Amino acid sequence: MKLFDGGMAPNPRRVRIYLSEKGIEVPLEPVDMGALEHTGERVAQRNALKRLPVLELDDGTILTETIAICRYFEEMNPEPPLFGTTALERAQVEMWQRQIELHFFYPVAQAFRHTHPAMKDWETPQIEEWGAANREKAMDYLRLLDEHLADREFLITDRFTVADITAMVTAGFMKPARIAMPEDVPNVVRYVERMQARPSYKA
Repeated sequence: MKLFDGGMAPNPRRVRIYLSEKGIEVPLEPVDMGALEHTGERVAQRNALKRLPVLELDDGTILTETIAICRYFEEMNPEPPLFGTTALERAQVEMWQRQIELHFFYPVAQAFRHTHPAMKDWETPQIEEWGAANREKAMDYLRLLDEHLADREFLITDRFTVADITAMVTAGFMKPARIAMPEDVPNVVRYVERMQARPSYKA
């Protein structure tokens, strides 16, 4: 088994943080995304979309997509549970995971890809106006999230879940996307500080 890893890119980071939280060690196959190695044959023959992360199992089976990879490990190693333990908790994790991805992660990623000079050759065409519009979408969502976090330590129940991983990685991705944390979201700020203080955040 080996995990094709893209360094500080947010999706590979989410898998590494998840594995760290679970105490699972998987051999990493480094891929230099800055040098566009993910567009080469080594990744393309395993994932036609040429995106990371990619998990290759011992029998050659390939898994792509961040949450699918995490869910595989969750089924194989259920403790500690990061996808919920009851039907309701699992549904809530799914709900918040999807909401964070669609309304926070995606807008931040679009802002980065469409406004950062380093992404000019990656995102064709690079549309500045679309990137700027998504900055606003991300900040609007943070204000909604701030209300939810008013009396909560985590997004769901009283435990850390995979949805918290997506939220804290996205918050860290705001800096390269050139999105300043709004001043009117103190609960989000406290939440992000707590999440990013976890040892796994350095994975």
